[in-house]
Amino acid sequence: MPNYRRDYSGCTWFFTVVTHHRIPLFRDPTARLCLGNAVRECRCRFPFVIDAWVLLPDHMHAVWTLPETDRDYSRRWGVIKRRFTQMLLECGGHGPPYWQKRFWAHRIEDETDYRHHVDYVHINPLKHGLTDSVATWPWSTFHRYVTTGVYLRDWGGQMVLPPGVGAE
Repeated sequence: MPNYRRDYSGCTWFFTVVTHHRIPLFRDPTARLCLGNAVRECRCRFPFVIDAWVLLPDHMHAVWTLPETDRDYSRRWGVIKRRFTQMLLECGGHGPPYWQKRFWAHRIEDETDYRHHVDYVHINPLKHGLTDSVATWPWSTFHRYVTTGVYLRDWGGQMVLPPGVGAE
């Protein structure tokens, strides 16, 4: 069983954020770059720890720990979505809207819940048939977990995909 190391001083949340009409926006490298920049900018203004994250073509899952005295995750998602939109438009992006209006948030209750959600984040590309193994999906904190010894590189197993499926 993985040995998750984390600080329990803040409040930890699991999120699912989806693109408008599930448009596969994050197949575009520019969109991925804009999202990363928006997240970094947000973290400078409103700090939070990224415990786990996976970026899929049309949605993302994340586990964040907020500072002990701050529970305003909605502000953070608002900043990220707004800055992403501004940056992508500056780079010639078409749209908006880019985002569904709402997102799913779940407060992590205990260590078991934490493990379950971090594992869910990391297995997601395999679950959606986007890759044949978790280790080959590049847009995930899974690789950080392997480096720190939480997961083995072959965690999640391997899936045999039909021809043409998962070729991104």
